[in-house]
Amino acid sequence: MVTRITISERVFNLVNIVFLSLLTLACIYPLLYVVFASLSDPGLLMQHEGLLLSPQGFTLKGYSLVLKNPNIGIGFYNTVFYVVVGTFISMILTCFGAYALSRRQVYFAKPILIVITITMFFSGGLIPFYLTVKGLGLYNSYWAVILPSAINTWNLIVMRTSFMELPASLEESARIDGANDFTILFRIIIPLSKAIIAVMVLFYAIGMWNSWFNAAIFLNDRKYYPIQLVLREILIQGDKGNMLQVMNGVSAQSESMYRQLVQYTTIVIATVPILFVYPFLQKYFVKGVIVGSLKG
Repeated sequence: MVTRITISERVFNLVNIVFLSLLTLACIYPLLYVVFASLSDPGLLMQHEGLLLSPQGFTLKGYSLVLKNPNIGIGFYNTVFYVVVGTFISMILTCFGAYALSRRQVYFAKPILIVITITMFFSGGLIPFYLTVKGLGLYNSYWAVILPSAINTWNLIVMRTSFMELPASLEESARIDGANDFTILFRIIIPLSKAIIAVMVLFYAIGMWNSWFNAAIFLNDRKYYPIQLVLREILIQGDKGNMLQVMNGVSAQSESMYRQLVQYTTIVIATVPILFVYPFLQKYFVKGVIVGSLKG
């Protein structure tokens, strides 16, 4: 059977292609601009006007300057620690919470879920949050960044919904064979929920990589700073301490030119690593979100 495409359908498809192409370009070009600018000669970059479609005088001077800054290395180490340890803790707690709330025989599961959902819309405020973290002895430590935001309410609800989609007969068969809740969760539920697990790992990892607010509130020692907080100081606050460490050896006349180059380079160094995570988890992304949102 041959399906004939009408003229209106062809026009609609053409408009969609053009619109999506322009939207893709609008999303990609800012990233390319920053990359090209980080590889450009600072003098030629300042003289350039209009679109930047290629590096202006290819140079790696900006990267060599940034990598000399010890705060960048410390920030990367801390961020990797926060991402790995924080994502692991978040996934463990989220899986436990989602499994408990998805079991039909658990008493008061719905009232507890309602109370948890309320936290998406209301909070105790920043000052009580700060006092709680400080009162627990987490202030100015790695755990001040990891533990207060270990569970995301939306992720918990989506994972719970995904777990509820699995047939109840699997759990019943496992219990007949003598399996306990830990065995059911780790040997049945989680292996059958790889898609939603991959999506949650992606969400938590990206959230932890981009996190800077909790670090800015609860950390006052630079040895705990994540890379995003170092980047914030360089870009927004114009922190002269960081800039001087980065541009050591650069003449005073060239300092203003290299300042902009250092900013572009720092953005690339802080952004590119997390972009490499997407290709490995992309195939699970849409499937996991759809599976986790079918049932409330």
